[in-house]
Amino acid sequence: MDTSSTPLPPRGMPRFSAECPSRPILDQIADKWSMMVMAVLERPTRFNEIKRQLEGVTQRVLTQTLRRLERNGMIRRRVLETSPLGVEYSLTPLGESFREPFTRLYDWTVEHSDEVLTAQHEYDARSSEQ
Repeated sequence: MDTSSTPLPPRGMPRFSAECPSRPILDQIADKWSMMVMAVLERPTRFNEIKRQLEGVTQRVLTQTLRRLERNGMIRRRVLETSPLGVEYSLTPLGESFREPFTRLYDWTVEHSDEVLTAQHEYDARSSEQ
């Protein structure tokens, strides 16, 4: 991470350089569909089974998501020599290492979803009064 182009933030504050390699990685793996695909892949899973488990995802978006996760080394794509040919996806060791922090994040969202929804409703009510 390049720190020479701008002044450093106060001690203890994070600094996120535009060139920080975490930015594109976070953007690519932390989107809604990527997180859901990672959750579905507890075992090797075929494309159509993944699609059935992710209500609302289109074939195009799922294909793009799987390619992005494969490119980032999170999942592995394997062509099955069946008739017709099939494809299954599984987590790589790197993808498996993401399971623990992902599970904590998912658990947090479930635990705090009521609080977030309440805050959203309160904000929307305040905004509509203005």
